[in-house]
Amino acid sequence: MATITSRQPYAHLSEPRGDRSLWIQVIGSARCAESVLDPDDWFPASPKPEIARREAGGAIVICKACPVGAQCLELSLRHRGIGQHGVWGGLMPAEKSARARGTSASS
Repeated sequence: MATITSRQPYAHLSEPRGDRSLWIQVIGSARCAESVLDPDDWFPASPKPEIARREAGGAIVICKACPVGAQCLELSLRHRGIGQHGVWGGLMPAEKSARARGTSASS
């Protein structure tokens, strides 16, 4: 496990395809970090996209206004181990899975 120092706070993050700079950008500017939503609001319970979108409505509103929403979504698609859970870049888990497969979430 990498030791995090004050000079290298993101040294533990993977770097393929420029991920370190994306993580730094997202962590530094994401609107969700300032949100007063309950953490559970970011993790809809329903696997059905239309229901999940209603459950996570507050999170989606925050994502739509986020200046790093596209970068957040990109990271969630690159790192499926963490990105498959919850709202990232305004999309539900099923929607992100469908995008990764190149299909529609309703198909």
